[in-house]
Amino acid sequence: MSDTICHCMNVDRETIVKAIKEKNLTTVEEVQDATTAGTGCGNCIPDIEEILVENS
Repeated sequence: MSDTICHCMNVDRETIVKAIKEKNLTTVEEVQDATTAGTGCGNCIPDIEEILVENS
């Protein structure tokens, strides 16, 4: 099971990585649109940014 990154929207790391790779996402906003991660309280945005760097 993958680590939950966005607790508000219940989005895990695997879902974010998959979206980044399949859709060639490069910004937090694109990840938000594709997965809803980071669209609640926003506390996970730094984690999303880190995942983007790791997978770019």
